[in-house]
Amino acid sequence: MYARVGDRIIIRGVHTGEPGRDCEVLEVRGVDGGPPYVVRWGDSGHEAILYPGTDAIVHHFEHAAST
Repeated sequence: MYARVGDRIIIRGVHTGEPGRDCEVLEVRGVDGGPPYVVRWGDSGHEAILYPGTDAIVHHFEHAAST
């Protein structure tokens, strides 16, 4: 898994009808964009360290260049 600051990680619900969760990557602590990540959960605003599992996907966003 590869993520950058500002990307979103989506964790799918495990059980039928269970909602997924999403978080914003605040910091990448792994090598070459790998985990662990410091994230902020969208539903609670709680910040945590995340080691994503196989049920996680990353939504990469285009990062605007500084002008």
